[in-house]
Amino acid sequence: MSLVLTQQVLVLNRLWQAVNICSVRRALSLLFEGHAQVVQDNLQGDFKTYTFDQWRDLSRLGPDGESLGTVSFRMRIPRVILLQVFDRLPKKEVKFTRHNIFERDGNTCQYCGRIFDRRDLNLDHVVPRDRGGPTQWDNIVCSCIPCNTRKANRTPAEAGMRLIRKPKRPKWRPFVQVNFGAPIHESWRHFLDLAYWNVELGQEMN
Repeated sequence: MSLVLTQQVLVLNRLWQAVNICSVRRALSLLFEGHAQVVQDNLQGDFKTYTFDQWRDLSRLGPDGESLGTVSFRMRIPRVILLQVFDRLPKKEVKFTRHNIFERDGNTCQYCGRIFDRRDLNLDHVVPRDRGGPTQWDNIVCSCIPCNTRKANRTPAEAGMRLIRKPKRPKWRPFVQVNFGAPIHESWRHFLDLAYWNVELGQEMN
């Protein structure tokens, strides 16, 4: 039972946005205290919420996956819970990663304006590194291989090229990020932004 209680539960805020992950033990405590409700897929493309008592009664109808037992009843393991009062996202800056740079630039070369498969794009320092150009949001852009080759170790002005958009830090805010090396319950996928290429940039580009 102790192993079951340490399994992970996805936490949504009042706006149904993923904001955290907690243990089954913590989720059951929040449910019992009335601070959260269980979110369950009704298999028809939408979701229903259950209070602690409703979830206990539903569990009595029969097991649905893993459950845990108490002295008087068994309860299904909740996989997603919805907080009843919290409507904020955690304060968290957008990670400076390859994935997020490609997302910001829309897989578009910032010199010629053409859209490419990510395999055919590079990350270019607008001001070259050996000219003092930093590895940060306002100096890194997506560039196709021909444009990257043409620009070489020069600034855009020196290469007779122009950026289609000035690079800057995105204003959008990421939802909770999960270690995808661990198993993810299927019901989470409706609520998570499945980010990848999620290694912070900096050291590897210096």
